[in-house]
Amino acid sequence: MTARHALDLSLYLVTDTALCGERGVAATVEAAVRGGATTVQVRAKDSSAAEALQLLLAVAEACDSRAQVLMNDRVDVFLAARARGAAVHGVHVGQSDLPAVDVRAIVGEAAIVGLTASSLVEVEAANALPDGVVDYLGIGVIRATTTKPDHPEPIGVHGFGERRTLSRFPAVAIGGIGFDDLRPLRDAGADGVAVVSALCASSDPERSARELRAEWER
Repeated sequence: MTARHALDLSLYLVTDTALCGERGVAATVEAAVRGGATTVQVRAKDSSAAEALQLLLAVAEACDSRAQVLMNDRVDVFLAARARGAAVHGVHVGQSDLPAVDVRAIVGEAAIVGLTASSLVEVEAANALPDGVVDYLGIGVIRATTTKPDHPEPIGVHGFGERRTLSRFPAVAIGGIGFDDLRPLRDAGADGVAVVSALCASSDPERSARELRAEWER
């Protein structure tokens, strides 16, 4: 595994196997990274451990160290990929997964650990964690989204801003984010935006990533 480097959350792709369709996740990721995606989180909730590992390895190869590669939830899968020497950089866990303190103890100091926080209470709880446990928060959902049917109540841009102001960590906004949300979210303090459909469902993920990145940097 490569050492942890400067965290770049600006254009954060969360994969969705179904939305990528026949093109496949690895090809979608490769195109999105060419277009400027900086972080890729591999989500494989309906896959077996073996399937998730193969997907993570394929994504790491597609990124070729041009983007940070994180595994959603599955710390075991991340560890297996790291043991194989893949360029994987960390994990992102939710409130119902292994506690972040335990995740950090397992993955070590060099790995990136992200944590989902939806409510002000969850942000405050993250703030209370010991230094070095969490690297960033994923805050949302911003808007209702079909890619995560069990999502909490949407908080909107204003709600994100409240949570970002409270957080002592960098924060990426996630959940139903469209092109027109990028500037308001950046103005609200977002360190990046996490998108699923905008890239996975795009007919041209490279072009879509370039457009999103240009709008973010405008």
